[in-house]
Amino acid sequence: MSRYLGFDTTPERPAAAKAAVLLVNLGTPAAPTTDAVRDYLAEFLSDPRIVELPRWLWWPILHGYTLRRRPARSAEAYAKIWRNDGSPLLVFSERLTTAVRARIAQATSGKVEVALAMTYGEPSVPSTIESLMRKGIRHLLAFPLFPQYSATSTGAALDAVMRTLQTLRWAPALRTIDDYHSDAGYLAALVGSVQAHWAQHGRGDRLLLSFHGIPEKYANAGDPYPDQCHETARRLGDALGLGEDELLVTFQSRLGRQPWLRPYTDEIIEQLARQDVKALDVLCPGFAVDCLETLEEVALRYRASFLTNGGKQFRYIPALNEANAHASALAGIAMKGLAGWL
Repeated sequence: MSRYLGFDTTPERPAAAKAAVLLVNLGTPAAPTTDAVRDYLAEFLSDPRIVELPRWLWWPILHGYTLRRRPARSAEAYAKIWRNDGSPLLVFSERLTTAVRARIAQATSGKVEVALAMTYGEPSVPSTIESLMRKGIRHLLAFPLFPQYSATSTGAALDAVMRTLQTLRWAPALRTIDDYHSDAGYLAALVGSVQAHWAQHGRGDRLLLSFHGIPEKYANAGDPYPDQCHETARRLGDALGLGEDELLVTFQSRLGRQPWLRPYTDEIIEQLARQDVKALDVLCPGFAVDCLETLEEVALRYRASFLTNGGKQFRYIPALNEANAHASALAGIAMKGLAGWL
């Protein structure tokens, strides 16, 4: 204790700085309508992380062609999987956030906030961080919900966080989760999901792991995404006891004419059906929750292709969504990221 002119000048012990976990997913249109999808795609496809072309070259294509033709087609696809309570990606992301929040609250006696934001669309990263700052957050763990790192997903999400923090007078301390493609909890959740599906529906002739694709030139420039996808697949196959001829890795959702990561999911599914593979199980380990790419592209379109070309059983294994093992795995990863802050 120190005194000056009779007054106690010992500084008060500061209250523990509040911490928060910000879960970030890609985003979704507000509605399955052409206008809403156009607004979403305009934001999404304007990001240099998504389309790495000079603006002078890409802008005429985006505004003169893509945003005139693609929104109506995409809106039809969204309408096929839209739920009564909204976009599947948003609904499942919110449920997952609630489950992760409950586990972190139990581990920290409620001392850590857990919030959800979207890189594109709502709830936006800026509005969510603003809400957290009003609660006195001084430590922020940014946790993109992408197991395998890509500049087009994790990188874009962290860009959105960084841009927001740059606008703050007093930004919180920041930590990030770059990837969790080999995390034991995440892998155990995937293994459990596949085993539970097999126990209920039987085991197919092949297990196909379909990851979202990226242009080959992104990987050639140093993006670790394909290597991390194959590492996840290898570990998952080993845990399930699958041989090389029983497990396949493919890439979906390509856009444009440039080469993307191969092999392409749609082509392989058609080939398997024609090669007399009667029962095919498909899992999408790169998607934390179900969304347009899993529910419409895989579970509807690719199923139709498989059956049309001679296959008999096509079984899509749902994303982990808010499953207990998934929420516990993500909470565990977050707690490691928070170490020393609590």
